[in-house]
Amino acid sequence: MKEIKAYIHNHRIGDVIRALKDSGQCNANAGCRNLAVIPVQSLLKAVDAREQHYSIELAEEVIYESKLELICEDQQVDELVGIIARTARTARTGQAEAGWIFVIDVVRAIPVAAM
Repeated sequence: MKEIKAYIHNHRIGDVIRALKDSGQCNANAGCRNLAVIPVQSLLKAVDAREQHYSIELAEEVIYESKLELICEDQQVDELVGIIARTARTARTGQAEAGWIFVIDVVRAIPVAAM
């Protein structure tokens, strides 16, 4: 089992989720579970001035992004990472780093109902 985390610009996250669902890989019985989107503040350079905000809590300029997380079976990783990367980069940002995707081994998964 793997966990995929991807940091994606807010204006692309809806398209990424739609592409994952349309692929059939993230439907109820397909093996892709716990799809979540978490708003985050990143210290990346903004594409344009409208994207940059000042965080009083961090005392830094930030951009707002979305962190997508999901759990999947090992054999789904390449396809899901490909879908996320293709869809997220559709709108070129002009930056060398337009986001990141991480794949992490899940050592153990225990359903809450089993406890």
